[in-house]
Amino acid sequence: MKFTIDAVDNKARACTIKTDHSEIKTPIFMPVGTVGAVKSLDAIDMTEILDAPIILGNTYHLYLRPGDEVIAKLGGLHKFTGYNRSFLTDSGGFQAFSLGDNVKFSDEGIEFKSHIDGSKHFFTPEKVIDIEYNLNSDIMMVLDDLIPLPNTRERIKKSIQRTTEWAYRSLVHHVKKGKKNNLFAIIQGGIDFEMRKISAQSLVKLEYEGYGFDGFAIGGLSVGEENQAMYDTIEATTPYMPQDKPRYLMGVGTPEDIIEAIDRGVDMFDCVMPTRNARNGHLFTSFGVLKIKNAKYKLDDRPIDEECSCYTCRNFSRAYLNHLYKAKEMTYARLASIHNLHYYLTLVKEAREAILKGKFKEFKKEFYSKRS
Repeated sequence: MKFTIDAVDNKARACTIKTDHSEIKTPIFMPVGTVGAVKSLDAIDMTEILDAPIILGNTYHLYLRPGDEVIAKLGGLHKFTGYNRSFLTDSGGFQAFSLGDNVKFSDEGIEFKSHIDGSKHFFTPEKVIDIEYNLNSDIMMVLDDLIPLPNTRERIKKSIQRTTEWAYRSLVHHVKKGKKNNLFAIIQGGIDFEMRKISAQSLVKLEYEGYGFDGFAIGGLSVGEENQAMYDTIEATTPYMPQDKPRYLMGVGTPEDIIEAIDRGVDMFDCVMPTRNARNGHLFTSFGVLKIKNAKYKLDDRPIDEECSCYTCRNFSRAYLNHLYKAKEMTYARLASIHNLHYYLTLVKEAREAILKGKFKEFKKEFYSKRS
């Protein structure tokens, strides 16, 4: 992976990441392809219609079904899915965290029961790296100890210690496997600024045989804390993240969250929100959220957003989407998801252009002005 910084506007950054499969211009939003597909969309949609340079695959789900060894035999995620650009795979830590009573954390790893059939499994840092190598993702995330917020300082401290130890074990295993792919570490620490500093500095110092991490992520946010607390935590964390490596905010979030995080120096984002909200009838627009199920759109022949150039807005009306949604037609999910993802991808693209021109402050102000 090659990483270059193209421009900096205050703390906002425009960068370029080059992997074996694509060139990624940041800030970038990564659509979530949980089981090897972004819900209701295929690889052609992602490349030819949305032009997404990278998507996220879920280690936990792909390990359980169809199995990472199956995917390896079929040529890895790129060949298996037909998506020939970059993949980032998460570690499965968040999915384990979300299983509630069906998961047990220990210093060795995470024991969990499958949500599919109740079978027991055990993720160690090394096993997760083995799974991700089978998936052959361009960017692999380490296994981390994610905790809910609010939480005790003692538990947050334990999370940091465990996450650092697991990151080191992941790095050692990665280097021994030949460093074929790229490995990102995950910073934890809740909304405690001192804990975030300790976590970031501990991970940045980690090396094995002279090799460190290729990028760093901020994890453990958007799990119950208030928005301003999240923004303040990001601002307190990025100064301790290397300038010369990608910065990734995991699982966040709304368009406002993304703009605020870009303003604080973050490069990469992912979230299920654009596709999940699309399926639930909430469409993102330049002027805010449009709820397509509302009766007032029954005879509205305008596109979702008259400022939008996406495939859906160029070809279909609010009235048609209103009908598809109420009829529970599968076509609705595809058209709505294309629109919402186009909105997110365009948002980060326009943010990048503003950074390159040194006008991100003005861009952010206009963003909020339109949505108000």
